[in-house]
Amino acid sequence: MTLLLAGDIGGTNTSLRLVEAPAQQTLYEARYPSQEFADLVPIVRQFLAAAAQKLKLGDTPAPEKACFAIAGPIVHNTAKLTNLPWLLDSKRLERELSVKQVSLINDFAAVGYGIMGLISDDLLPLQAGQPQPDAPIAVIGAGTGLGEGFLIKQGDTYQVFPSEGGHTDFAPRNELEFQLLQYLRDKYQISRVSVERVVSGQGIVAIYQFLRDRLDKSESPEIAHTVKTWEHEVGRKQKSVDAAAAISQAALAKSDPLCEKTMEIFVDAYGAEAGNFALKLLPLGGMYIAGGIAAKILPLIQQESRFIQAFTQKGRVSSLVERVPVSVVRNPQVGLIGAAICAGRLSAVTG
Repeated sequence: MTLLLAGDIGGTNTSLRLVEAPAQQTLYEARYPSQEFADLVPIVRQFLAAAAQKLKLGDTPAPEKACFAIAGPIVHNTAKLTNLPWLLDSKRLERELSVKQVSLINDFAAVGYGIMGLISDDLLPLQAGQPQPDAPIAVIGAGTGLGEGFLIKQGDTYQVFPSEGGHTDFAPRNELEFQLLQYLRDKYQISRVSVERVVSGQGIVAIYQFLRDRLDKSESPEIAHTVKTWEHEVGRKQKSVDAAAAISQAALAKSDPLCEKTMEIFVDAYGAEAGNFALKLLPLGGMYIAGGIAAKILPLIQQESRFIQAFTQKGRVSSLVERVPVSVVRNPQVGLIGAAICAGRLSAVTG
């Protein structure tokens, strides 16, 4: 039995999964609060000890390969986490955990791998399109930031490629979005605005602030309090409120007109950027909407086909993106699935 270890490492939580290869069967899984540990190593040791007890093994399980998805850039298989005082190095982890091979990958690259492990129940189709099995696959996901990546068919499998597309320029499409662009320039004293500043959790709050400040839209007391608390805590690693979640939930409940307008602009911008990405790749293998936001606001994305309308409004080349199959990823563990798949590939190559 070949054991693989997969991990999804975030500033708030660390999720680990023990997998049996080659069937990718999950043997044990657990989540730990990242901030309570000084490093990844003690978390893994605690996890493996718990797995031995749960699975009633005589010895602590010894994974041969491991892959950890990290919320941050990976340079020469090392990673310094953005919201944790951890410096991870694959060689150190191999040595201290007695694992033959450890790979560190970007968390959105893990989502790319995870696409290959999803089943139909994990997906909600938005546009059927005209799928082509050997064509590129695109992945886009708004969460804390905006991730973009793609997969290219190579032989019997896919190669995953990361991207920094979320840092391209925000492209306003109407007068209101032009006003939003200027508002963000003025607010942050910057000459250019990336699309991530609009299509992300922070973007939801920024759109709300724009409508409140520039268009003088009235606020409800509850949301106003949450947003003001969030504003006071800007710069802190840990915030006591999630303003983006509060705004989106109020929009879902149709209890706050300002929040509803905020999310309309957000969904439009999200769909438009996904469409821009699709034009660059022509991903007839599928466009997958991942990230932490889409699955939580599905009624807003589906409402009047708002997302797809923005996705396909591309002038004389609209017919090209109308051919792209589009689905929302509903499985929040897609990154963990991807890390396990990546670990399995390491085993296949070197085992």
